[in-house]
Formats: sequence, C-alpha cells, structure tokens
Amino acid sequence: MAEETGAPLLGGTTSLKAALDLDWDEPDGRVLALARVLEALDAVEARLFPKGSAPREEGESTAESAGMEVARRVREQDVLEEEDGGPPVLRRGVAKERLVSVEDPEMRHGRKSKSLRFSGYKRHVLRDLDTGLVRAVGVTPANAPEASVTEDIAQDLARQRGAELKELHIDRAYLSSELVRGREPDLEVYCKAWRVRNGGRFPKTEFMLDWERGLMRCPAGAVMPFEPGGVVRFPKKTCMACPLRERCTKSKTGGRSVSVHPDERLLAELRERQSTPEGRKKLRERVDVEHSLAHIGHWQGARARYRGVRKNLLDLRRSAVVHNLHVIARMPSERSVKEAA
Repeated sequence: MAEETGAPLLGGTTSLKAALDLDWDEPDGRVLALARVLEALDAVEARLFPKGSAPREEGESTAESAGMEVARRVREQDVLEEEDGGPPVLRRGVAKERLVSVEDPEMRHGRKSKSLRFSGYKRHVLRDLDTGLVRAVGVTPANAPEASVTEDIAQDLARQRGAELKELHIDRAYLSSELVRGREPDLEVYCKAWRVRNGGRFPKTEFMLDWERGLMRCPAGAVMPFEPGGVVRFPKKTCMACPLRERCTKSKTGGRSVSVHPDERLLAELRERQSTPEGRKKLRERVDVEHSLAHIGHWQGARARYRGVRKNLLDLRRSAVVHNLHVIARMPSERSVKEAA
C-alpha cells in the first residue's frame, strides 16, 4: 500500500512514538510527527476510497467508513493546515462540539468553574424535598447547558401519579430552562440570584423598573423605555449634565448603559427574597438536594461507566433507585409510629 500511495505508513508497534522514531528534543520534532501521521491517514483513505470508485449509497456504512469519518473529524477540529503549503500545526483552543473520545463520540469537554475542567457527562437530579426521594434524573454531555435537560425531567415527572411541583429549588444554571420560564403562576422558584456589582458605582439594581409601562428610571430621575433581554442606553447629553455622573459611569464619550436580563423580573424577585431572613432560610432547604447528589455519586462513582448518554442515564437511574431504597428503609414504619403514639 505504501508503494501505491507514495506515503509512509505507521505500524508494526503498539506505540505511536516508537513507530515515528523521532528525536523529540529537536524543535521541529512535533511538526514532523504531525505531518507523518497525516500522510499515513491520507494513504489509508486513498487505499480504502480510491479516486473514481463508485460512491456509497446514502445510509450505507461500514466499519472502515465510520472510522475514516471519525479520523476526518479529529483532523478538522485539531489540525490547522496552511493554504500556502506550510507544514500543518495543531490548532490552539478548543473547537466547538469537539470530539473528546473516538470510542465514545457523545463525550464532551465541560467546566465546573473558570479553572476546573472535565470531560464526559453531567448528571442532573430532581429530589422531593418532602420525602427525600429522587423523582427524576437526567444525563447530558459535559458541554450541554443545564437548562437543556429539564424537558426530559419534566416528562419523567409527568408520568408519575400524584407528582406535582409546588416549589422549585434550583441552581442558577437552570433559571433559563423552560421549566422556569414556562411555569404556572402558582409555582414558586427559589434560587440564589447573581450578585450585582459595578466597581463602586451605581449597580443596575438602583435603576427602578416599571414593568407595567416598560420604563426604567435612573437614580437621578431620567426615564428610558426598556425591553427584557435588551440594553438601555441613556443619552450622552443627559448623562453629561447629571450631577451624579461620577457615581454612575466612567465613560468619557457616552452615557450610562444598563443590560436587562430576559428573566430580570424573576431575578429582582429572587434578590428581594434573599435579602430577608425568611428568604435565606428557604434557600438553605436546597442543601438536602446536594446531599442526595453526593449520595448518588457515592453509588455511581465519579466516572462514567458506559459509553453514550443512553447507557449512562440507565446507570444513573439504577443509582437513584438504590438511593431511594435507602431513604425508604429509614422511613418510620406504621407500627413504630403507632407505638410512639
């Protein structure tokens, strides 16, 4: 095959480094290694899919074509090939929807914080705060927004007789979900709102919102119309003449601008609620949810056992059942209740 394509192939060893047999202390060692790997890939593709061969019918797939598709995707996302004929180099940064594993194509990169990254999947749990039972669970790739799982969780909950949401204690990542935005008027949402800062100047919480008329009033009394999800820009002339300008904006060329979140009305309610002792006490009820997550994590483990969302969802449901059995075992029996009475 090497004679037909004119490209060297890598083989005969179980190690890619041994097959390349390069001096890795040389400055151009990585560039040369990448070029040789790509040449081998081109040779394999030319052998399996020679030019002039009949195209495969739609839907027809083989192990070879599936493998080549994965190889092409990895090449496209991780390799930058110069148009001027320069040597290929590895891309800096992470491509969108980057394929993490060739064995599990549904895995993705994710973040728990700016500094803490992980690869794999995220588990989601809906816990009944009254009974301690886990009512529904969900699994998503690590890069999927938390809000994307709530539709599946709501469907699981709807199948359960007598299960009804009266209060929703959630993490902030779920605020943009349809479960929150499309909720019934009597469903209370409890969540810690984002902190509002503005570098010592007036935060946007000082700008009063008239929801009935759609007007925003600044601390100095200027009024501008607003829409949820938009940005209010106060006129430059108004802000330049304002006696509170130094306490409001540091812009030298324009007026103050204020962003209005799509869920600003809900966020305002959450901020007002958490400013009271009763509201903070209500927020602390969610600690039990964290305990259930830790309990399920103890049974399921920190690493995904299977490949793909479907099988890992089955595994999470199994762990949730084990958790529920422990909760039921700790519930007082009718006999013990009568004896205590």
